[in-house]
Amino acid sequence: MALTGIQIFKLLPKTNCKECGVPTCLAFAMNLASGKAELDSCPYVSDEAREKLAEASAPPIRPVAIGKGVRATTTGGETVLYRHEKTFFNKTVFAALIKSDVSDADLQAKLKVFNAYQYERVGLNLRPELIALKDVTGDAAAFAAKAKLIAETSEFNLVLMADKIDVMKAGVAASQFKKPLMYAATAATVDAFGALAKETGLPLVVKADSVEALIPLTTKLAEMGLKDLVLDSGSRDVKQALEDQIVIRRAALKAGNRALGFPTIAFPCEMAANLDAETLVAAMFTAKYAGIVVMSDFAGESIFPLLLERLNIFTDPQRPMTVTQGIYEINNPTADSPVLVTTNFALTYFIVSGEIEGSRVPSWLLIKDSEGLSVMTAWAAGKFSGDDVGAFVKKTGIMDKVNKKELIIPGYAAAIAGDVEEELPGCTITVGPREAAHIPAFLKAR
Repeated sequence: MALTGIQIFKLLPKTNCKECGVPTCLAFAMNLASGKAELDSCPYVSDEAREKLAEASAPPIRPVAIGKGVRATTTGGETVLYRHEKTFFNKTVFAALIKSDVSDADLQAKLKVFNAYQYERVGLNLRPELIALKDVTGDAAAFAAKAKLIAETSEFNLVLMADKIDVMKAGVAASQFKKPLMYAATAATVDAFGALAKETGLPLVVKADSVEALIPLTTKLAEMGLKDLVLDSGSRDVKQALEDQIVIRRAALKAGNRALGFPTIAFPCEMAANLDAETLVAAMFTAKYAGIVVMSDFAGESIFPLLLERLNIFTDPQRPMTVTQGIYEINNPTADSPVLVTTNFALTYFIVSGEIEGSRVPSWLLIKDSEGLSVMTAWAAGKFSGDDVGAFVKKTGIMDKVNKKELIIPGYAAAIAGDVEEELPGCTITVGPREAAHIPAFLKAR
C-alpha cells in the first residue's frame, strides 16, 4: 500500500538541503507521495529508507523491459490517464504474429520484409519491435528452432506464446539471451510458468478470462517474487477488450490497485477479419491503453500510420520537438552556396530542409535554438530577434566559409532584417519566402 506524505517524510534525512529541487524534505515527501517526484532526486536517503520507500516512489503501473539490442523496449510506467495531464512515457509496442509451423525460408523472407519497415520522422527511427511466435504444433524442438532463428538472425525481440511448459522451456532456452516475453500464465499453469519466469528472470504475461480473475494470479506471482508482469484480460470482443483496458488503467492509477498495476497486451489479430479492420482496432488500443499490440502481419500501409499515431501520442505535449542548434549541410554545399537560417522547431527544420534538398541546390542551413518554437511564434516571443540571430550567425563562423557574405532569413521574420544587418556588418540580409514550399523556386532563381 502506498505511503502518505507524512509517512514518507519520517523516512527522509530531514536536512532540507534543497538538492532535490524543492525547499524542504516535507515538500519533497508530498511530491513523492503524489507521483510528482522521483526518489533518486534525494542524494542522502539511506538504503534502508530507500527499500521502504520503493513502493511509494514506484509508478502505479510498473515499467517492464522487454528484449535486448537496438529494438529493446520498455512498456508500462504510466502515471496519468490522459497525456495532457503530464505525458505518456513508454510507447505502445507493436508485434507481428508468426506461427511455429512456418518454414525457415518463409520466416526469413518475412523477417527481411518486416525489417524494411523503418521510417525516418523528425529525426527518429520509427519501427516495430516484436515478433510474437505462437506454438501451433506442440513440437518443442520446432518451436525452439524458430525462436532461435528469429533471435539470432534479426533485430526483432520475441514474445514466446505456448500453452505447454515443455514447449515454453525449449523456446526460452533457445532465445533467453534476447530477454523474450513469456505468454502466458493462466490459472492452470501459473505455478509452472511462474517458476520458469523466476528461474530465468524473464517478464511474464498473465492471462485470465476477466479483469477480476487476473487479481489472484498477479497476487500469487507477486508472492513468488515476480514483478515484471503483463496483463491479458482474455477478452477478444473489441468493446469488452477496450472496457478492460480502461478498467485496468483506472484501477491502477485512481484506486492504487497494485495487483493490476502492470502494462497490458491486446490482440487485434484475433478481433478482426482482415488487416484493414485490424489496423483500426490496433489504433484504438494504441490510444487506450495497451502496452503491447499484436498484429497478424506487418504491412506498410498498416504499420506506418500506427507508428505515426504512436509518435504523436507518446510525444510530450508540453515540450516541443526540437533539433540540435548548428550548421546543417544540404546537397554538399561549397563556399559559393547560399546560407539560410531558421528555428529549431523539428517540424520547421524537416520541412525547410526537405524543400532545400528537393531543390537540389547545395545550401548551408543554420538552425538557431528557439526553444522549439516556429518562426512566427519565436519572433513574437523574442526567441528569434535580430540581435540574437546575428550573434548566433557570428558564433557559427559560417561567414568565414563562404565567398558571398549573404544571409537568407525566413519571410515571416522580415522585421528582424535591419537588426541582423547591424549585428553582421558587411553582410547582406535577404528576406526569403514566407512558405517553405516556395524555397526551391527561390533558390533556383538565384
